[in-house]
Amino acid sequence: MKARVPKNMGGGAQNMNSMIKQAQKMQEQITELQSDIEEREFSATSGGGAVEVVLTGKKTIKSLTIKPEAVDPEDVEMLQDLIISAVNEAVNNVEEITESEMGKITGGVSLPGMF
Repeated sequence: MKARVPKNMGGGAQNMNSMIKQAQKMQEQITELQSDIEEREFSATSGGGAVEVVLTGKKTIKSLTIKPEAVDPEDVEMLQDLIISAVNEAVNNVEEITESEMGKITGGVSLPGMF
């Protein structure tokens, strides 16, 4: 009895070379996108704009703006919460954009360790 190989499974080395080229192209696109995202700025506000934070794509704080009306010596905890909220939102923005744009390259396939 002869074993049959499905039509799409053939190709051997030629098929493997094609897959390797596709993977290399995807890797180049991912590297370009990572560099692009790292150069971008992401901002978020809290407290109706009382606190604004700007992060780089590397998730480092570039600037922090606090409006004078947000500073109440009697309620320092509120200001701390506003800062934390704005920073967390900006970090989430970086991660969401990264995930969304990487998904366009990878076709939604998660590649561990890539991003």
